[in-house]
Amino acid sequence: MDAIVIGGGIVGASAAYHLAREGAETLLLDRGDPGRATDAGAGILSPATSSRTDGRWVEFATRAVDYYPELVAELDGETGYARSGTLSVAVSADEIDPFDEATAEIEDRQGSLGAPAPDSIERLDPVEAGRRFPPLAETHRALAYSDGARVDGRQLARAMRETGRDHGLTVEAASAERIESGRPVSVETAAGERYEADAVIVAGGAWSGEFADQLGVGVPVEPQRGQIVHLETDHETGDWPVVKGFRGHYIVPWPGGRLAVGATRESGSGFDPRATAGGVNEVLEEALRVAPGLADATLAEVRVGLRPTSPDGLPVLGRVADGVVLATGHGATGLQLGPYSGRLIAESVLGETPAELEPFTPDRF
Repeated sequence: MDAIVIGGGIVGASAAYHLAREGAETLLLDRGDPGRATDAGAGILSPATSSRTDGRWVEFATRAVDYYPELVAELDGETGYARSGTLSVAVSADEIDPFDEATAEIEDRQGSLGAPAPDSIERLDPVEAGRRFPPLAETHRALAYSDGARVDGRQLARAMRETGRDHGLTVEAASAERIESGRPVSVETAAGERYEADAVIVAGGAWSGEFADQLGVGVPVEPQRGQIVHLETDHETGDWPVVKGFRGHYIVPWPGGRLAVGATRESGSGFDPRATAGGVNEVLEEALRVAPGLADATLAEVRVGLRPTSPDGLPVLGRVADGVVLATGHGATGLQLGPYSGRLIAESVLGETPAELEPFTPDRF
């Protein structure tokens, strides 16, 4: 089996790694677009406490996050993966009722999915919530989830590429310009190089649609800009939990006093990877509402990712032409879903038929 993977973000790196691990002769073509979502993503791994209610997403995300410990144990190099725990909070009175409704939804999942585990959820009073995350505002509600985790997308993708090389993976910094489906399927790069393989996986994130006209298919993904601000403090933040505010924003602590706060969700942004004054203001305003103790933190960096979003908010995974498979559409949850999606797509290319892919086939649109 020969395979070509287009795109070296989290999904493409995972697919390429898993193919190479299983002995497939695999070529990964990665042009490294500015604004790649993997490089900007916050890396929160906590589907059991997500506000999303689509059962297909919740079930798939739960399996995807459960796969992380096995995957990380196989890889060489740093991944940033850690069971940090999460802390969901309501810091204003108008958030109390919606927070209680969301908590009831989370508890309902314990019966349907077995997650979160009953002993992993704990309600905290304001004093205890502040002890665990010192910059936090006084809370009206706080729900701690001990199994929540985080991961560094850049490090994880790099670790999969490098470990893949140990299994024979070839990685080329090249731009795929044209795909011709068939057996074999061929890929031509911007430099004029031509490669042939038994299968091609298009994992180009928000850019995956570039090949739609060539293949005569629809690729229903659009870029959504997400701006994430990185702060630095004098505190040792490595053991702080991820904080999830009730307005869709979050704070992700990392060792060494670094925190990632985000994020905007800018649909209709196009392929524009700029940080904007309005976007940064939105992120910081919400971060300081939830954690006013961060007001004196240093603004270290702004990262921008263009998320590949689908019409129904679910991944797009499966065959679109003879010899060509699509793997994109993970939106803002690429780091949660991407490694598992890449594994399943690799299995499908190798002749298996993972049942988990059925809800996400491209022909559902």
